[in-house]
Amino acid sequence: MIRPQRGTSRDVRRTNRAVLLRTLFFDGEASRFELAQATGLSPATVSNVVTGLLSDGIVVEVGRVESDGGRPRVQLRVNSHHAYAVGVEVGETRVGVELFDLSMTPRAKAETPLRLGQHTPDLVAGHIREGVAAVIAQAGVDPGHVLGVGVGVPGMVRGSVVDSPTFGWSGVRLADMLPGLPVFVDNGAMALGLAEHWFGAGRDSSYMIMVLIGSGVGACIITDGITVRGVSGGAGEWGHTTVVVGGRPCRCGARGCLEAYVGAEPVLARAGIDLAGTEEESAFAALLADPGARPLFDEVVGHLGAGLASLINLLNPQRIVLGGWAGLLLARDHLPAILAATERSALRCSYGRVAIEAAHLGSEGVKLGAAILVVDQFLGG
Repeated sequence: MIRPQRGTSRDVRRTNRAVLLRTLFFDGEASRFELAQATGLSPATVSNVVTGLLSDGIVVEVGRVESDGGRPRVQLRVNSHHAYAVGVEVGETRVGVELFDLSMTPRAKAETPLRLGQHTPDLVAGHIREGVAAVIAQAGVDPGHVLGVGVGVPGMVRGSVVDSPTFGWSGVRLADMLPGLPVFVDNGAMALGLAEHWFGAGRDSSYMIMVLIGSGVGACIITDGITVRGVSGGAGEWGHTTVVVGGRPCRCGARGCLEAYVGAEPVLARAGIDLAGTEEESAFAALLADPGARPLFDEVVGHLGAGLASLINLLNPQRIVLGGWAGLLLARDHLPAILAATERSALRCSYGRVAIEAAHLGSEGVKLGAAILVVDQFLGG
């Protein structure tokens, strides 16, 4: 039998600090009195914790506001310049790196394009190292004030071990290839879902699904702030659910996967577009604008609607957020048709309770979500 462990006074202090710091982070400015009301902690506990946070420079005083009949209250907020976090998106078409302060404001960015087949672990890790050094130098911040690096990658992530059929990676220990700072690695759809849940379309949703459509297709399931990962980190591989038995071959090795019908790379291939020497995102945007491609995108929308309906029927979410660079382009041009196709295949009672919308954070969301992986640890997550 596993016996519960008793929390020490140090554990209690750490928990109280995390509660107060996270409250200030999400709610913005607040007085000690307001923090006590919001957290349920005693005024004495709030005062003690805040004193420590002020001493460490993590929190700053930002002025006073009048109170009802009493002394003016000192307002507090997280010191955005106390520390920084780097977010990295390793996508099929590029490696993007961005530096954020503690208000999650971007301070500097760098980007390296990738071509088809240019995804070896050594090459990608090299681009990440160069990008991290570039954004720190560009922003002029002390490297000692950088909390760590978060990386979003396609595929399944177990700890820092990445298996990515998209890149041909198996058992790649990406964090070990990025020395110098703490590294947090996660699936790109998971990172994007975290960003939209904290700051975007899913902020007021207790049960959301983030779907990411780029060259490939993935999803992230978040319920009550917890990301569903599965026993081996493979939850959310929605793009590899079968929509046509014995259908088109998928790059994962199976046939009939949703990704083979709605992912940007296979869509461009069906249109006869050779990506050799062509930038995939611009090619996809041009194809969307071609009136002659309407039948092709009618098919894409139909399969996407069926795939979304499967998520609705199986998981009964409160909100579905469409993201990824190709997902945003599809939502921009075809959202009403996507909703209609989803409604045709979804159970009426569940479809009536779900909101489906485009991501609010645009194509930068994965980098923000990757940086959140770092900041969440700092906040005591």
